[in-house]
Amino acid sequence: MPNTTRTQIPAEVNNFYDRTLLERVMPLLTHLRWAQIRDIPKNSGTKTIKFRRYGNLTAATTPLQEGITPAGSQLSVTDITATVAQYGDYITVTDVLTWESEDAVLMEAAEILGDQAADTLDQLCRDILNAGTGAIYSGSGNTATADVAAGDVIALANLDSSLATLKANNAKKITRQINPSTGYNTSPVRAAYVSIVHPVIGVKIKTLATAANAWTPVEKYASGADVMEGEIGTYNEIRFVETNNAKIKTGAGTAGIDVYCTLVFGANAYGITRISGEALKNIVKPIGSAGSADPLDQRATSGWKATFVAKILNENFIQRIESAAV
Repeated sequence: MPNTTRTQIPAEVNNFYDRTLLERVMPLLTHLRWAQIRDIPKNSGTKTIKFRRYGNLTAATTPLQEGITPAGSQLSVTDITATVAQYGDYITVTDVLTWESEDAVLMEAAEILGDQAADTLDQLCRDILNAGTGAIYSGSGNTATADVAAGDVIALANLDSSLATLKANNAKKITRQINPSTGYNTSPVRAAYVSIVHPVIGVKIKTLATAANAWTPVEKYASGADVMEGEIGTYNEIRFVETNNAKIKTGAGTAGIDVYCTLVFGANAYGITRISGEALKNIVKPIGSAGSADPLDQRATSGWKATFVAKILNENFIQRIESAAV
């Protein structure tokens, strides 16, 4: 196992040492916030969840005939299954590091591991959402990621097309999100469709929409309390949330360019599932806890373990726009 020693964390007193540690850079974690949460009870005998959706009945537009019973209709269902998996990581620190360093190493490690855990789950959810079937490729006549060339930047027409598709598919607007501060409870938001966008693409959208007099920045919202974390503004009926964790298909476009993915979706487009009570744990093994595996009490560990799966629940409720950078 890789130990964290004085090689990785050198002595602090070679020069004057500022004990206030530098802030770590983390992307805004957004992809889980508009999911349905359907956890599996612990000890239920399975790691697989089944989501079920009943189909609509077609309109009964044929007049009834006097005294004649019509054929009637049948209910239909669509089942979607997802299997929870475990994820996790840990670090090992030595006893020398803990008693020599001026830093609270294990405390700092717990925060770093917490950031890693959140980033991991956000990226797992992001990759599932960006594997959906509803895709729009910027540029003329493009039908695949590999067709997107350097000049094929996102256009307002792409956003209009995604919005029209969602509405045609009867996708409802989002009115609630998972509260980022709790990670579980929901809070109300102003009704709209939501777009998760990379800042590089967000700049282009804001420029285009502003030029078309169709952009409302967050500072002009009627209520500041209505602004979602990371939100930059609204175009038409789409609210845009920026994050550096937005999907980039590195080198996948024409001539090896990077292709940026912009998600636009409505309510109930996707869900996430964990095992109740095992969603996320911080696990610390102090020095002296390993028994014969650490006979001289030289190592301590800090880690995290999570159960998680994300799943698109309705492909009709989510669209992906693939485009080149600005």
